[in-house]
Amino acid sequence: MSDRVVTDGVPGRLPRPLSPLREHLRDSFWFAPTAGIVVIFGLWLVASYTDQEILEALRADDDDRALTRAIGFADDVKAVVTAISSAMMTFIGVVFSISLVAVQMASGQFSPRVVRIFVRSRIAKLTFTVFLATFLLSLLVLMSYDGEPDPRAVDSVPMVQAVLALVMVGLSLFLFIGYVNGTLRMMRVGFVIDRITREAFRVVDKQPSARSAGWEPAVETARIAHHGRAGVLRDVHIARLVRAARKQGTTLRLIPRIGDFVVPGTPVLAVHGGAAPSRRALAYTVSVGVERTFHQDLGFGLRQLSDIALRALSPAVNDPTTAVQALDRIVQFLAALVDKPLEAVRHCDRRGRVRLIQPVPGWDELVDLGFAEIRLHAPDQPQVTRRMIAGLDDLLLLAPAGRSRPLLRHRALLVEAVEAAVPQAADRAFALHPDHQGIG
Repeated sequence: MSDRVVTDGVPGRLPRPLSPLREHLRDSFWFAPTAGIVVIFGLWLVASYTDQEILEALRADDDDRALTRAIGFADDVKAVVTAISSAMMTFIGVVFSISLVAVQMASGQFSPRVVRIFVRSRIAKLTFTVFLATFLLSLLVLMSYDGEPDPRAVDSVPMVQAVLALVMVGLSLFLFIGYVNGTLRMMRVGFVIDRITREAFRVVDKQPSARSAGWEPAVETARIAHHGRAGVLRDVHIARLVRAARKQGTTLRLIPRIGDFVVPGTPVLAVHGGAAPSRRALAYTVSVGVERTFHQDLGFGLRQLSDIALRALSPAVNDPTTAVQALDRIVQFLAALVDKPLEAVRHCDRRGRVRLIQPVPGWDELVDLGFAEIRLHAPDQPQVTRRMIAGLDDLLLLAPAGRSRPLLRHRALLVEAVEAAVPQAADRAFALHPDHQGIG
C-alpha cells in the first residue's frame, strides 16, 4: 500500500464539528460559578417560600409549641451559618491561591500546554462553584432572620433555608476532599502523560481505514482565502463543507493542516472541478483560535509529549525518568498509527463521492515529531537513549517495509550522536543497549 493513500470517510457519518461556544466555556472559569450562583439563588427562593408556607401552616394550626421549636432550631443553626459566611471566602482564597501556585509549578515542570488540563478540570470548577454558592446562600439565610422575639409576630423562620445551608456545607467538605485528591493527581507526571495520551488516542480512533487508493482530484479551479482573524486552525466543519461542495458539484481540498497558524488573506481551501461555493455557504466552516486542540489535530498529543520530555531533559530540570515515561507513550501512539493511512483523509457525501480532502501529518512527520528533538538532547542520558533504542526496535518490528525508513534513520542518528558524545567504548555500548525501562 502506498504511504500517500487517500482514505474514505464513512458516507452519512461525518465527524462532528468543534463547538466554539463549548470550547470557550470549557476553557473559561466564569461560567460554572455564575451558573451555580443563579441556581443557588433559585433554590433559596424555593426554600424561602417553603419556610413561609410552613410558618403560615403552624399559625393556622395555632401550634405555639411547634412554632417555638421551629424558631429555636433556626436560632441554633444561625451561629453555624454565621461562621460559614465569615470563613468561606477566606477558605476559598487560600485554597485557590495554593492551586494557582500548583498550576504554575506544573506548567514549569511539564509544559505550558498542559495548563489546559487544570483549566478544564471539572472537579476544580465544581468545587469553586459550590464554595461560592455556599457563601452566597449563607448570606441570604442570614438576611432571612427576623429579630422579632414574639413567636406570634415573627415574619420569617428560615428552617428549610438553614437545612439547605448545612447540606451545602457538607457538600463543600466532600468536594474539598475530592478537589485536593484531584489536584494532587494532576501534579503527578504519570497522570498528565496518561491524560494527554488518552486525548490523543481519541483522535486516532477517528482516523478512517483505507478502502481505495490512487484517487486524484480534478484540476484545481479556484482558491478560497481566509477572511477571519489570525490564529491556529483548530477545526473545520466537515459536514458543512461536504454539503457546500456537493451543491456545487465540486471537490474541496483543505490547504493548511489542523494546527497550522493562518492569517487573513491566506488560502485555506482549494476548489477542484467546478466553481467555488459562495461565502455564505462556507460561513462558520473554519474555526480559528489562540491555541491548538485535540479535536481534529493528530499531532497535538505528540507535540505535548515531546515538550514534556524536552523539559525533563533540560539542565534546569534534569529528570530523565520523566523523559522515559513520555517516550513510552510516544512509542505507544506511533504503534497505533503504524499501519494506518496518513497524509490525507477524504470525506464523501451520501452517494460516496469525494467532496472534501483533509490533510493530516504523514508517517515520517509523526516519527520526526516524536523522536527528533528528544534525540538531539539525549546523547548524554543513557537512560533515555536505551529506551529510545528499544522503542525504535519495537516500532521496526511492527512497521511495514514502506514505513521503516524514518525509524532506521533516527536509530542511526542516535547511534552517531551517542558515539560522538560518549568517549568510552563501554559507556557507549551501555547507552546503546535496548532497555524498555531505560535503566531499570
